Amino acid sequence: MVKAVVGANWGDEGKGKITDMLADSADVVVRFQGGANAGHTIVNEYGKFALHTLPSGVFHQNIMNVVGNGMAFDIDRFISEYEEIISKGVPKPQILISDRVQVMMPYHVQFDTLEEARLAGKSFGSTKSGIAPFYSDKFAKIGWQINEFYQDDDVLMEKINRIADQKDVLLKYLYHADPIDRKGLLEWIKTRRDKVKPYIGNVSLYLDNAIREGKTILLEGQLGTMKDPDHGIYPMVTSSSPLAGYGAVGAGIPPYEIRQIVVVTKAYASSVGGGDFVSEVHGDEAVQLRNHGGDGGEYGATTGRPRRVGWYDCVASKYGCRVQGATDVALTVLDDLGYLDEIPMVVAYELDGKQTTEFPVTKDLARCKPVYKVFKGWKCDIRGIRKFEDLPQEAQDYVNFIEQQIGYPITLVSNGPGRGDIIHRDSPLKK
Repeated sequence: MVKAVVGANWGDEGKGKITDMLADSADVVVRFQGGANAGHTIVNEYGKFALHTLPSGVFHQNIMNVVGNGMAFDIDRFISEYEEIISKGVPKPQILISDRVQVMMPYHVQFDTLEEARLAGKSFGSTKSGIAPFYSDKFAKIGWQINEFYQDDDVLMEKINRIADQKDVLLKYLYHADPIDRKGLLEWIKTRRDKVKPYIGNVSLYLDNAIREGKTILLEGQLGTMKDPDHGIYPMVTSSSPLAGYGAVGAGIPPYEIRQIVVVTKAYASSVGGGDFVSEVHGDEAVQLRNHGGDGGEYGATTGRPRRVGWYDCVASKYGCRVQGATDVALTVLDDLGYLDEIPMVVAYELDGKQTTEFPVTKDLARCKPVYKVFKGWKCDIRGIRKFEDLPQEAQDYVNFIEQQIGYPITLVSNGPGRGDIIHRDSPLKK
């Protein structure tokens, strides 16, 4: 059985924890898109980790952790993360890297940084991890699949020269920067290819065999629906699709094999990067929510920058779950709201004097105003509770109302950062 774990909103929903928890009963975990531009935070018996490239199954020794062909594969980040978890006592995980995965090149990061600086106040809020230049090159057919690294020097140099002839024009005349060091790039390739060669294999064939053998496969998504380049708040989006449907493409499996789609959504909202964010709050209200939220506060796992925060948005979440095709919803960080006397929730948008519960296209978002319903807070610590009916009635009411509004079954409720801080819930919407 293939299951996908994906985000309903702007990312940072807690997908890493849900993947780590579901990995207890999985055989394979696959990262199928994105790169080091977003991190999944995991807390377990080994400590606290922010994974950017490694799949979230690396803490389970019986799991094969797959870097799928749809990823933007950052070799240096992969090596440093691998070495970090080993240094903290994690047994060496099983790793398989697709022989078709494309590689994040040093000049991708350089171009990302230069372009954000050039755009200044009109930038896209990039993490400067090279993602947009990487995917631009991929679809311009001047990217590098990892298998290409294992060729003779003259073949590699021919491609380096062909790419650098294009890039150097931009570097010189648009960014006023130094040209690409072509010989240095060749040495970079030769050094990195040896480090990852033991892990490279035919991922699509491996997954096909795993499916035939009845193994459980988890597809681990990065970011969320609102950052999808087709269905998100374009252009303030990422450059690969974080939708469960893309998991088939980014892993190399048939789409009909994805039988369960667990869509993760936070009990409040948060976002890193630019773009309209209807439920966003500011000032002291935002500072309080940010500092109470997450595990140690709402700060980007990749950049460390403060996340924008807001109240739960039923309009955005309903849309996010629909586009993802949710069979199950996981509601995370419910425990972080225990400090509040009252908890606002966005139940509709007011757009040009009319209320709507359907998420609009990007050009209309700036004119949307949030319509709130206010809930009574439960004012206590709910960590350690393992049955939904044992939660304070106010917390149950909050969850039940969200489920009614979004129209998808909430079957998992996370009430703490640890792997065991989870409530399995019987949803009336679950068929």
